[in-house]
Amino acid sequence: MKKKDLDYFKEFLTSRLEELLGHADDTVSGMTSPKENFPDPTDRASLESDRNFMLRIRDRESKLIKKVKKAIERIENGTFGICETCGEDISIERVKARPVTTQCIECKTREEALEKALGL
Repeated sequence: MKKKDLDYFKEFLTSRLEELLGHADDTVSGMTSPKENFPDPTDRASLESDRNFMLRIRDRESKLIKKVKKAIERIENGTFGICETCGEDISIERVKARPVTTQCIECKTREEALEKALGL
């Protein structure tokens, strides 16, 4: 991969990481606000449902944060854009679509087919 492309992805991933970390901080501060008292159980259930949904989103984002950090590490150590399974270059189109990817499309397709066959 060209240095220009690596610089682009490093900048993109760094800004994405900052954005995700900002969301995490907002969620923590939102969860520590004073408890609201709802006389109506339906209102309370709605609030709890919204909070659970927000926590699920933040859990997914925390997993993405780990992947973004690993992608930045791969840029720094020179392995970004190289498939961890076969060692071939990952197409630039795939990296643009999923910058945290670690596999080329062929290896990922094979892996997903195997998971489907095994029922995972």
